[in-house]
Amino acid sequence: MRAIGVHGGKGSADALFIEEIPIPEPKCGDALVKIKAFGLNRMDLLQREGKYPVPPQAPSTMGVEFSGVIEKVGPADGNGFHVGDEVFGLAYGGAYAEYIAVSTNMLIHKPSEMTWIEAAGIPETWITACQALYLIGGHIPGKSVLWHAGASSVSIAGIQLALNSGASAVYVTAGSQEKLDFCVRQLGATAGYNYRDRSWASDILDATNGRGVDVVIDFVGATHFQGNLNVAAKDAHIVQLGQMSGSVLPANIDISGILMKRLRIEGSTLRSRDEQYQKKLRDLLVNQALPKFKNGAFKVYVEKVFPFEEIAEAHKLLESNRTKGKIVCTIN
Repeated sequence: MRAIGVHGGKGSADALFIEEIPIPEPKCGDALVKIKAFGLNRMDLLQREGKYPVPPQAPSTMGVEFSGVIEKVGPADGNGFHVGDEVFGLAYGGAYAEYIAVSTNMLIHKPSEMTWIEAAGIPETWITACQALYLIGGHIPGKSVLWHAGASSVSIAGIQLALNSGASAVYVTAGSQEKLDFCVRQLGATAGYNYRDRSWASDILDATNGRGVDVVIDFVGATHFQGNLNVAAKDAHIVQLGQMSGSVLPANIDISGILMKRLRIEGSTLRSRDEQYQKKLRDLLVNQALPKFKNGAFKVYVEKVFPFEEIAEAHKLLESNRTKGKIVCTIN
């Protein structure tokens, strides 16, 4: 089968190429899926550069989310999945290819109302958002939420989830007015703040009459750490999902808010989690979101679709930080 490899094992987007590798054989509890489309994620860029700790069970081929048709079911019970089923799902790796062998615990039946492209953009993105908002953030109706990187795919999902879950307010930060307008006007966020030219923490404190927000979800890291402490309400949860600005804090960080506000700060990853943990999140996604994809209440926002053969250009677009939503590749 055709798959995407990296010349030399790591490199720039231009090091990506199409190679021929064996079709994987599904093990007990697995299904072999012929892939129609796969989604890109920021971890793919890091993995391509040799900077991502790939789980030991992951194949060398990149890609963790996909949609397609089951061509074969491994030994033992198919867990409700059969040859010919249209599915989408999450994998430890291997989705940048024509076929993938993946546990049926991580597959979801694709609703007929959903396209292959939309389905491929859901698993990693929406499962991460569910994990951050509910499992770690502990969000309940009436609580307020702040999503950093508001136009990222995870935050786009998270904004929709929070609004649907009865959030009292949903705030976002982003690096351009275009992205803020998208979050507020199209997604329905309460308000957005540009972290490049404003004190977003001060603005949010003003907007909340000094109370702050109950759940803060951050992908940025070092540069936002003090602001997160400042803007957090009493007993707030701060969920750290990334460190795009770095992991070493600047000087003079004041951590007194952690104590005085009784804050809980928790970091998390998804790909390194065991299968049963991921299955629990898959089930959460199916229960919380799948019916709303069917009736159109939830939407997958896709920035651009590339053919499989233009994977290098797809990576370059993701690297540009100009996107609002998913980048998806299709395989003919």
